[in-house]
Amino acid sequence: MFLERRHLQSLQAIDEAGSLAKAAERLHLTQSALSHQIKSLEHYFDVSLFLRHTKPIKLSPAGRKLLELAEAVLPRIAAVEDEMTRLAAGDAGRLYIAIECHACYDWLMPVLARFKQSWPAVEVDIRLGLSFDSITALRAGELDLVISSDPIDAPDLLFRPMFDYEGRLILPDDHHLAERDFIRADDLKTENLISYPVARDRLDVFKHFLTPAGVEPKSLRQSELTAVILLLVASGRGITALPDWVLRYSQHPTSLVSRQLGENGLHGKMYSAIRSSDADSPYLADFAELAGKFGPGSDWDGRPDSQN
Repeated sequence: MFLERRHLQSLQAIDEAGSLAKAAERLHLTQSALSHQIKSLEHYFDVSLFLRHTKPIKLSPAGRKLLELAEAVLPRIAAVEDEMTRLAAGDAGRLYIAIECHACYDWLMPVLARFKQSWPAVEVDIRLGLSFDSITALRAGELDLVISSDPIDAPDLLFRPMFDYEGRLILPDDHHLAERDFIRADDLKTENLISYPVARDRLDVFKHFLTPAGVEPKSLRQSELTAVILLLVASGRGITALPDWVLRYSQHPTSLVSRQLGENGLHGKMYSAIRSSDADSPYLADFAELAGKFGPGSDWDGRPDSQN
């Protein structure tokens, strides 16, 4: 390929300056060197790039064609060079997130809004990590961060703690179990349980509460949306177990209450999982810090203008 970036820059400078002498000065070249560069282009393509004997100097149709290329390509090259510099400095990049938690959307979106204020050059995308193996996708480079409550001990992964949470039983305030200080696993044998459409081994209420006690609820109904689950509970269609932040962050019927699961409560911790090779990424670290500062468990009430 004969055509180079310097050729395009030279043609653009000549067109803007109107003379070889002024263009050479702008490009920090001698007029002789610039003239030789233009002659080599004309010789290679066997065309004249300028209209002769015109002042200021004007491009020929062939020269205009190359100028159009310069105006299209040079800004893109400059933009990519700037982005590469910002990537090297850690100011830009990609944040593809998978969430292993349906209920996380209620607090995640405001946190991401704050994140974008600090990192506008970072491209953000979100995937629900319950329909595929998000950890495998993270290792393969298809994702950059996984929000999970199930850390694993692996040298190629780093799990940063974000915040603690508690799984709570949510039920109508006139439900007979609402009188209890805490709920035992056996109490759910006669109850219709509503959950997200997720495998039982990925639901805390089964994994850490019902299954270890050998208890099966009367029935299990599933729904994708938190709002629908809460409406079903409020209408007496069943009860549900959700993280403690759900009633705090989401709009819900005022007739709902929550109760502790088990005598000691059902406690967990949310983590941001990244590849160990990305441990020094400043924006990945900042995301985990923001989630801990403004996510569930903080004094922030979820409004963008609070806790500045």
